[in-house]
Amino acid sequence: MVTINHNLHISSIDAYIDPIKPVDKAIITHAHADHAKPYHKKVLASEDTINIMKLRYGDNCAEEFQILKYGEKINVNGIFISLHPAGHILGSSQILLENKGYKTLITGDYKTIKDQSSQEFCLVKSHSIITEATFGLPIFKHPNPNDEIKKLLLSLNFNNNQSHLVGCYSLGKAQRVISLLRENGYDETIYIHGACEKICSYYLYKGVKLGNLKKVDKENKKNLIGKVVIAPPSALKDKWARNIPQVKHCMASGWMTVKQRAKQKLIELPLIISDHADWNELTSTIKANCAEKVWITHGREEGLQHWCDLNKINAKALYLKGRDEED
Repeated sequence: MVTINHNLHISSIDAYIDPIKPVDKAIITHAHADHAKPYHKKVLASEDTINIMKLRYGDNCAEEFQILKYGEKINVNGIFISLHPAGHILGSSQILLENKGYKTLITGDYKTIKDQSSQEFCLVKSHSIITEATFGLPIFKHPNPNDEIKKLLLSLNFNNNQSHLVGCYSLGKAQRVISLLRENGYDETIYIHGACEKICSYYLYKGVKLGNLKKVDKENKKNLIGKVVIAPPSALKDKWARNIPQVKHCMASGWMTVKQRAKQKLIELPLIISDHADWNELTSTIKANCAEKVWITHGREEGLQHWCDLNKINAKALYLKGRDEED
């Protein structure tokens, strides 16, 4: 059995999973900033995760990088480590640790529904599982993302005298929303905030179909009527957005299920599009995994633990610190 504590420290190999401070040995599930920090001595991760970390932090953001392909195993002091697609964003990984036949799975952030902008989630069975629970309450049952995108397309058609400014995280969500727009027949130029530019270029390089994109600049900012503009959520109320004409504020997030949150953020068109597993995905994945022990972290631990108790699944909360709320 592999021993992992509340800091996701693997004692037998002295390595941390997604450490929040620089360490000697880090295994990174994906490149979001609350999971992938710079300045570790050694980083083990998927190729896409490492490439995106370098794009965000620079080529020397760690002293040494080791790429592990999906399904490939390495032996570190008797612990076999392998990575498996998590479906969260491009390059996101579940981490499987094996010792003397006992398997421990750390899901990281994940979603199980298919997504053209990331590798498809792979179900990995294990004896114990550490699962995220970002949307670990029954109220969070995400609708079909294509139906949500159609709301945006409908608004573009009926409100073609407005610029549709869509708040999306610059890594993962922005590219997914653009990909969904393309899948649903929108072929016009999509305008993006500068914070999205490098990541979008990388996704295009990896073959994700994003179509024609243009960075918002001083020259085109005043000519965005009837257009889609993708920007980080923080930019929606920033001075960057002030000169965009006739803005309709939109937000793509699983949190848009909570109507009060949309109202507080003055969102006119909430789009419930999440890169995290919803309640049904979380519970079905736990059932399908058939683990003897479930550890719940990074979210609504109590709700999912209560469901596990009702279903006679041995589960406990594993409280982590330093994780930002995303999605």
